[in-house]
Amino acid sequence: MVFCLAPFYWMVVSSLRRTSDIFENSPLPSVVSAENYVAVVDPQMGFGRALLNSIVVAGITTACALFIAILTAYAVARLNFPFKRLVLTTIIATSMFPVVSLVVPLLRLFADIGWINTYQAMIVPSMSFALPLAVWILTAFFRQMPMALEEAAMMDGCTQGQAFRKVILPLAAPGIFTTAIITFIAAWNEFLIALTMTNDAAMQTAPVALSRFTGATQFETPFGTQMAAGVIVTIPLVLLVLFFQRRIVDGLTAGAVK
Repeated sequence: MVFCLAPFYWMVVSSLRRTSDIFENSPLPSVVSAENYVAVVDPQMGFGRALLNSIVVAGITTACALFIAILTAYAVARLNFPFKRLVLTTIIATSMFPVVSLVVPLLRLFADIGWINTYQAMIVPSMSFALPLAVWILTAFFRQMPMALEEAAMMDGCTQGQAFRKVILPLAAPGIFTTAIITFIAAWNEFLIALTMTNDAAMQTAPVALSRFTGATQFETPFGTQMAAGVIVTIPLVLLVLFFQRRIVDGLTAGAVK
């Protein structure tokens, strides 16, 4: 825990130092200052717009990936069709391609169809990397749910679709929450695709905006401002995990005890 939290602690401490004190090594700021946070929220920095872009991209990516993954995982877990194992293996194999190897062809494709500096240029590639993991997790989750649940619901008058919506989905909520949070965090932290597909400052996401912070001169690196922006970008993820931690634990441990 100390190993994981130490960098975040140092980021918070550094964000509260004055620019003149940024290279101090004391465990706490000698003078607590909010000047870095004031600089980050300055409208001229455009960081507020970048945060909004991150929320839009991560939110839509999560919603679309989750919708497709739920239907796909349920079909793979419940239906019998030829080459089902091969299909599932192929789905998870697509996540093995490194992002950097696909950026150039995607850039060429999106430039040809006029998608540069658009939300879909960041959402579609992010979905392609989020979907395999989401399908894999949800498939394992649906498989452990007994078929008797749907059969009992259908005997009571439900169609198969109603049994899925009214019985299976509520019971699968822990796994769906876990998958949604993992997908959202991955989309929120995505950097390379957003950096490549946008050259308009108004469309860049928070990680890209953070990397492009500049100081007063070309020889100055605004460490304090970058630290403050890093804290602001991290806070939504921390709150998300804290708020849904029970759901996450339930989803990760579901099926561990029979």
